[in-house]
Amino acid sequence: MSGGVDSSVAAWLMRQGGYECAGITMKLFANDAIGDAKDRSCCSLADVEDARAVAYHLDIPHYVFNFSNAFRDQVIRHFIETYEKGGTPNPCIDCNRYIKFEGLLFRARQLDFDYIVTGHYGMIAQAGGRFLLKKARDLKKDQSYVLYTLTQEQLAHTLFPLGSMTKQEVRELALAQGFVNAKKQDSQDICFVPDGDYARFIEQYTGKQYEPGNIIDTEGHVVGQHQGLIRYTIGQRRGLGVSFPVPRYVAAKSVVDNTITLGTEPALYAKALTADTLNLIACTALDRPLRVRVKTRYLQAEQGAIAEQTGADTLRVEFDQPQRAITPGQAVVLYDGDVVVGGGTIVGAG
Repeated sequence: MSGGVDSSVAAWLMRQGGYECAGITMKLFANDAIGDAKDRSCCSLADVEDARAVAYHLDIPHYVFNFSNAFRDQVIRHFIETYEKGGTPNPCIDCNRYIKFEGLLFRARQLDFDYIVTGHYGMIAQAGGRFLLKKARDLKKDQSYVLYTLTQEQLAHTLFPLGSMTKQEVRELALAQGFVNAKKQDSQDICFVPDGDYARFIEQYTGKQYEPGNIIDTEGHVVGQHQGLIRYTIGQRRGLGVSFPVPRYVAAKSVVDNTITLGTEPALYAKALTADTLNLIACTALDRPLRVRVKTRYLQAEQGAIAEQTGADTLRVEFDQPQRAITPGQAVVLYDGDVVVGGGTIVGAG
């Protein structure tokens, strides 16, 4: 129970279903440790109090579990390392992978609970002897993209009671129950970088200063100076410190020579990508090239493609049409209709 409306309604639905429940709020970091003295991000005292108030309303026990060490080592550290290696990370996926559906499930099983229940918008089904992850009914809220790392063991012990509901229905239920957070707005930012200034956070957290370097064009000519690779991502146009008659975008980043390459719009497009850390849900392996629909960003429309497994945990995806700004560090997720086939971490384009 994060203190938000979704997890609160999920808890209410489980109680209505006759389950014995306990509310768990995860303490993921101390605000002073991330340079946020205002206590305005998730894990704040206000969030804990909102979760506790709903648990009291539902007459269930409420606990706060400290996962700050695991979150530091497996989410924040990976976030920083990915930027330092030239990628653009998705820490929400890492949090789901290592904290919510690994660490929390392990703790729940230790306490003799059968399931963990979250307010995610997704659905779990069974077919052919396997658990499947499917899109939520409310496609505007569907979170299957950030849940693709779930394993068969985790899916077997997870419930998503909001998967068949719309966000409006969830809020109406919360209002009808008189929950203190019924009108609380959804969090939009990365929880440990509430102001969205990733570079400032990384520099403050690590104590490092990241070296400026050359900005070059696609012919290798120096056209300016960047202020550290961590401040830029593929497809970025604004904040480059240089101007051209025709718009230019970050087309590539090189850690080896500390350069950023700018190109025009066509330079952002690629027909294929490679990925690693492959996790398959709908099957144990892709034994042949598979026609799928693909997303390379959370809010992207699905694209037609052929996916081929190239190793134990590696993947190549070739798109029907070239795709814009394929970004290392982001996730590529494969769909067959409303079923998540699996996904991986993008290594590179082409």
